[in-house]
Amino acid sequence: MTSDSAIGAVAALDDELRRGMYWFIRRAGRPVTRDEAAEQVGISRKLAAFHLDKLVDAGLLRAGYGQAEGIRRVGRAPKVYEPTDTEVRVSIPERRHDVLAEILLGAVLTEGTGETARDAAHRVAADRGQELGAATRAQLRPGRLGTERALTLLQAVLAEQGFEPARAASDCIRLRNCPFHPLAAAEPELVCGLNRAYLAGVLTGLEADTVDAVLAPEPGRCCVELRPHA
Repeated sequence: MTSDSAIGAVAALDDELRRGMYWFIRRAGRPVTRDEAAEQVGISRKLAAFHLDKLVDAGLLRAGYGQAEGIRRVGRAPKVYEPTDTEVRVSIPERRHDVLAEILLGAVLTEGTGETARDAAHRVAADRGQELGAATRAQLRPGRLGTERALTLLQAVLAEQGFEPARAASDCIRLRNCPFHPLAAAEPELVCGLNRAYLAGVLTGLEADTVDAVLAPEPGRCCVELRPHA
């Protein structure tokens, strides 16, 4: 989930009735009908339907039509609800530990002969960034990117990734948040290097060859800046 959708999911659970139905459905291990959910929390079927659909809209439940176990009815199959596989984690500022974990896991699984673990992690980080950049380019079709256009596009892309980018100057993007913090604070040389490799990969995928990802660590912000190619 993105930060906005995660906050929406948490907000949907900020209601005692919804929380009660949600946890009942998670524990049930099978599709649950509106009648069952309503009975669990002691409300009408109509009110239960309203709250259940709010949980569907928030991405916490999925709805379908089918028979709940142990219930046999004549006619149309009732609407049933099941939990989604969505994990809800809200962090402000945003953290992307899942991305870092995937990079490190990929390095462990693909480390080549004669390649150090650190080198493998840098390679995988660059590949992950390049995939993001290439997907963005395929979606937006921006054509040839000059420095200004590249920086504008990067600012939008990196905002979605939780970096909180800001134009420190007309030709420089500083990243006010490190999505990999506090792991970066524990192992700055490793994590900052992976961060730079990831962002360099994004530039490669975008074909933004007039911009560089440069290590420029300072307290209170990400260790990488994006600047025009020297």
